[in-house]
Amino acid sequence: MSSLLNVLKDKLSGKNVRIVLPEGEDVRVLSAAVELQASDYVAPVVLGNQDNIKKLAEEEGLNIEGIEVIQPDTSDLKAELVEKFVERRKGKATEEQAQELLNNVNYFGTMLVYAGKADGLVSGAAHSTADTVRPALQIIKTKPGVSRTSGVFFMIKEDKQYLFGDCAINPELAASDLAEIAIESAKTAQSFGMEPKVAMLSFSTKGSAKSDDTEKVVQAVELAQEKIDSENLTDVVVDGEFQFDAAIVPEVAKKKAPGAKIQGDANVFIFPSLEAGNIGYKIAQRLGGFDAVGPVLQGLNSPVNDLSRGCSSEDVYNLSIITAAQSLQ
Repeated sequence: MSSLLNVLKDKLSGKNVRIVLPEGEDVRVLSAAVELQASDYVAPVVLGNQDNIKKLAEEEGLNIEGIEVIQPDTSDLKAELVEKFVERRKGKATEEQAQELLNNVNYFGTMLVYAGKADGLVSGAAHSTADTVRPALQIIKTKPGVSRTSGVFFMIKEDKQYLFGDCAINPELAASDLAEIAIESAKTAQSFGMEPKVAMLSFSTKGSAKSDDTEKVVQAVELAQEKIDSENLTDVVVDGEFQFDAAIVPEVAKKKAPGAKIQGDANVFIFPSLEAGNIGYKIAQRLGGFDAVGPVLQGLNSPVNDLSRGCSSEDVYNLSIITAAQSLQ
């Protein structure tokens, strides 16, 4: 984990990127904000009830001096953000509805990002993924040419670094969705200094089994290659379908997929379903001893990232650094 963070910190040095932390009344988040404030990488913007945050800081012995704390329902920014929200939703929300929604820290925080008053947002320590992602999809929205956001995890252990996706967002994926996620994941990998070799995973390797599920992955590989060609992504390799061992063990790849572009050296893994991806990353984390950083959401116009509700203060800090690095791209 430290190797990735050190690279990102070098990029962020002196930038003081403004990252919104909507869950300021959570001690894990407030502790991370204090650590971030002490750096010159990230300037945290903490949301919540100011009295509650001050009381929490006193109880926990946290020095929050210098940290920007905003209480959404009393903020001077609220009127401006309400107006921008109504305009953004184009008739889907009245001013009265916007007033109520922007009392919600996730909606208020997302509007800060949309209005250019912050560079990114990290939430989810005390909220569900839906609570974090819904405002982002309504307000930030996906980039041109991207139909959906997806969630990837950096899986890190010593000198090993992999990317797993989609492990957080989309319960059902068509071949075209898998292809899009593969390309977006490759771009994410590149933006963090990796040379992406993307393995499309299945329970089959190069036709060793046949079913609708395996054929979906085969089609996804073809569609992903079309995207690589059309976007001239010459440094991206996508191949499959692979069982996991064929994607990561050279000796197995030689036997199961001797003519494949990837010979057991994949570093980006695209799972055929959310179920498989979620199970896979947790096995790697809990049994394999990998640090799981994320989910990092990709495909949005501005970075919004989701924590696990079981996260630590260190997780909040790490994901804030990653979010800040995304905002520079």
